[in-house]
Amino acid sequence: MQKERYQKLRGIIENYLPEDVSAEDIQMESDFVNGLNINSANLVDIVLDVEDEFDIMLENDDMDGMKTVADALRIIDQKLVEKTTG
Repeated sequence: MQKERYQKLRGIIENYLPEDVSAEDIQMESDFVNGLNINSANLVDIVLDVEDEFDIMLENDDMDGMKTVADALRIIDQKLVEKTTG
């Protein structure tokens, strides 16, 4: 299940990669801004797409903590658990 979520997240991120960054550069430890060169406007779009794709709501604190792909996946997993145990 985690691998499936990672693949969905990776697909979302790919849509916002600048031309000088390859999809192969997306790794769990990849930093959105410093590693993948994603600007803040596109980061907001990624957050919105993640909310839609996973049917979750992310708060400002969640977004602040979303520095790497692994961070994003951890937050998604946490939100999905909260949603099911609600």
